[in-house]
Amino acid sequence: AAGALAAGPIADRVGRPRSMFIAAVLFFISAVGSTFPITVYDFIVWRMIGGVAVGAASVIAPAYIAEISPAHIRGRLGSMQQLAIVTGIFVALLSNYAIAKAAGGASGIWLFNLEAWRWMFFMETFAAIAYGIGALLIPESPRYLVAKHRYEEAKVVLASVIGEDAEQKVADIRASLQSETPPRVSDVFGRFGLLPIVWIGIGLSVLQQFVGINVIFYYSSLLWQSVGFSEESALWVTVITGAVNIGTTLLAIATVDRFGRKPLLLIGSIGMVLSLGLMAYIFGTSPLSETGSPDPSIAGKRVALVAANLYVLFFGFSWGPVVWVLLGEMFSNRIRATALALAAGMQWVANFIVSTTFPPMAKNWGLGLSYLTYALAAAVSIAFVIAFVRETKGRELESMQ
Repeated sequence: AAGALAAGPIADRVGRPRSMFIAAVLFFISAVGSTFPITVYDFIVWRMIGGVAVGAASVIAPAYIAEISPAHIRGRLGSMQQLAIVTGIFVALLSNYAIAKAAGGASGIWLFNLEAWRWMFFMETFAAIAYGIGALLIPESPRYLVAKHRYEEAKVVLASVIGEDAEQKVADIRASLQSETPPRVSDVFGRFGLLPIVWIGIGLSVLQQFVGINVIFYYSSLLWQSVGFSEESALWVTVITGAVNIGTTLLAIATVDRFGRKPLLLIGSIGMVLSLGLMAYIFGTSPLSETGSPDPSIAGKRVALVAANLYVLFFGFSWGPVVWVLLGEMFSNRIRATALALAAGMQWVANFIVSTTFPPMAKNWGLGLSYLTYALAAAVSIAFVIAFVRETKGRELESMQ
């Protein structure tokens, strides 16, 4: 959350690619430090540095993608953010599984006489290096360049993206900034606090987390083990769920510019209410095992497994990618980086709340009521989209007010 909140002002000051490079450096430092910690205390510090990097990257990428993309394919390119996230999760799951398998467990000794868990963290260095190199190779955002009065550089970038209309587009961007002064943090505030559009972005971000998607990814293997799956089966279920998430994100990329953002959000919300409700019913009505966990029948386990993957499917083509698309494009040029930083910061706060409350909820309320809570949040998301979200398909960023 701290990384996300800081990323907007930094991106407005030093630019989008440079901010990405800073995040890449933090990722690298976190990976090396987490691989070779001296005590648990410095290990926590290395992980916190990684958290700052994740938060910053989550803000800069959608802002940059929206600002460099032609309007007619902006939704598809914006969805790449979520595709990258879920693919990264999937690759990390496979990598950790392979390393643990080769070493005979996370604590087993592997290459160069190091424990397997150290190698799991060290693998992040390769991704950090690739991210840093990529940040050095991509052009600066034309909207950022215009905000900094670097008009000729902006024309060159836009000419490579949209062709002959680059000069007119620079003029449109200049008009949309509404001031000769660079964007400031205070621009997101109106007479009565934050601008309404910023609150809508925060609402989308918080609801994306309150539907409980990261409970599936953070606790999936433990969840399935608690209801009777073996450790190996639970790990494979987690991998399968990751693959489903990738497939459905590809579906979003194929449809978001055809059907629009709002219809996908509504379909996804309805599907999540039904699938989460089914999981809540199965876990809530099953007899309890000796450990106090739900013990569904074999048929019940299969239905719960299908319902969980349907839930991931409905999230994967709607609230997963589409929220990032909207956050990248719904704000005006002047407030985009700062407003997106606020929304993404609140998203990480909501993520923290959901991920830390699930274990005590599951223990004290049971899995049935826990999943019913997320189903209710999905129901709220339907009303929120209908009331507050406006369609942005095909609109130029300069028309966003």
